[in-house]
Amino acid sequence: MFSNKIKVFLLISICLIFFFITFLDVKSDKVKIVDGDTIHINNVKIRFSGIDTPEIKQICNKNNEVIKCGIQAKDLLINKIGNNKIKCVKEGLDQYKRILAECFVNNESLSKYLVREGFAFAYRKYSTKFIEDENYAKKNKKGMWAMKFEYPWEYRKRN
Repeated sequence: MFSNKIKVFLLISICLIFFFITFLDVKSDKVKIVDGDTIHINNVKIRFSGIDTPEIKQICNKNNEVIKCGIQAKDLLINKIGNNKIKCVKEGLDQYKRILAECFVNNESLSKYLVREGFAFAYRKYSTKFIEDENYAKKNKKGMWAMKFEYPWEYRKRN
């Protein structure tokens, strides 16, 4: 009986330690927004997992007008974060040694927000987490879904 309580206590302790190791909690005044899916917190590079946003120099077209959709994605993220506190849950590292994480402002996922607003795509190559949000944006012609665009991964291949 006593050894079972110790095992449960140790298991809970290990889970709590793992949670606190993977949880980053930083005020947004130390955040640099690089683009729509990459931020730096205290010079630590964080790439939002499961999504892909247009590159900074990437453009789209709406009614024969050139739209800087890469800049719009970044601006949308800047406005959403504002002066709010960011919390990120680390999920791993990418090939460039950036932390892969899902980040939140006021308990709202920034990745989910960007995808639902149509300025990020569910990055199916790595995750299926945001497909429903992408379908919502597409159905409602939100953001880039109201424009002619090239998927970011295709744009990177060409440039």
